[in-house]
Amino acid sequence: MTSTRTARSTSASVVLAYVIFVFVGVSAGVGGVLLPAQVRDYDVDLATIGLTFFTSSAGFFLAGSSTGALMHRLGTRWALVAGGSLYLLAAVATAARPSFVLFVAVQAVAGYGVGVLESVLNAYLSQLPSATTLLNRLHAFFGVGALVGPALAARMLTALEWTAVWWLLAALVVPLVVASALLFPRSAAPADGDAEPPAHRSGLLLAVLRERAVLLAAVFLTVYLGVEISVGTWAFTDLVERHAVSDLAAGYAVSAYWLGLTVGRFVISPVGVRLGLGVRRLVLVCLVAVLVAVGVVWLAPVPAVAAVGLAVLGFFLGPLFPTAMAVVPRLTAAPHVPTAIGAMNAVSVIGGSALPWLAGALAGGVGIEALLPYVLALAVVQLLVWRGVARRMTPA
Repeated sequence: MTSTRTARSTSASVVLAYVIFVFVGVSAGVGGVLLPAQVRDYDVDLATIGLTFFTSSAGFFLAGSSTGALMHRLGTRWALVAGGSLYLLAAVATAARPSFVLFVAVQAVAGYGVGVLESVLNAYLSQLPSATTLLNRLHAFFGVGALVGPALAARMLTALEWTAVWWLLAALVVPLVVASALLFPRSAAPADGDAEPPAHRSGLLLAVLRERAVLLAAVFLTVYLGVEISVGTWAFTDLVERHAVSDLAAGYAVSAYWLGLTVGRFVISPVGVRLGLGVRRLVLVCLVAVLVAVGVVWLAPVPAVAAVGLAVLGFFLGPLFPTAMAVVPRLTAAPHVPTAIGAMNAVSVIGGSALPWLAGALAGGVGIEALLPYVLALAVVQLLVWRGVARRMTPA
């Protein structure tokens, strides 16, 4: 009876994790739609409003760096409650339409809250059975939210101020915080015997950062985000300038890329399990397919082939991030897993900002023709780094 009750509790918490990631995806998706309205309201230019990207990323980086200590101190349940509550405070402050300086500053709090939610849920699911499938689904639900968010925000802006979207986000996060307090376990570790002694918790981050396997995994995620966001950000320009397609057609092609990324996270891991592919071979297949798809997009003779290549690229790229999170328990000791995942999440932000920026700089200096060779080089680096990660994985 106790095991049945525990299984039901775990299932409920997994479903709630998926719902929270849909919310996180919605939160990420509305940002770009709200920017023009915020520029007009605060009477600033795009470069100035872009300061929010830096403060939000700084908050997210800090969250990833501190998640391990937070989980060891508070446990899974209250770490999630803390992250959600901080996001709620930031959402209410933003919705109240503060001064511009406060608006920029409070995005660091929002970024920290989201970063805690993401890192804690990745750490929690990574220590459950079938972690690879669970984490792929988790990140697929982020994609669902990211697809819904822009349409929702655009519809609301036809009749309401931009602050109404933030009031909605604040209202949505409240039941998620309450449900987290009720459904998630208190403990951060999979077993009491694995718990880190209190005297050593302050040095967990430094200890984890000394582990070569974890560092390689962090580099892998950094390069992965560089590929994902570089393509998502600049593929539209590439299609318009190199292939002379219409803005509408280019927009549909980029949407197909993001849709492929979401579908791949739902489909590839279960198919890999049925085919008997281990994680090493599954990721290797995806990485090779990514290389081929980038080559197709680069060398496609007609726009339609390039568009199909983008969708295929997204499909095989999607599972790489969650699968890398899923193997963390095979790269480090159990008490180090939350800290390792938080650190990897934090470091990956660098790739998500610096590498797409470099892609834009190359496109501006050399021409948009440099985008796909640049992405191909990153994909090769991904493959080489994964070989180092795979060699250091313990048996499942």
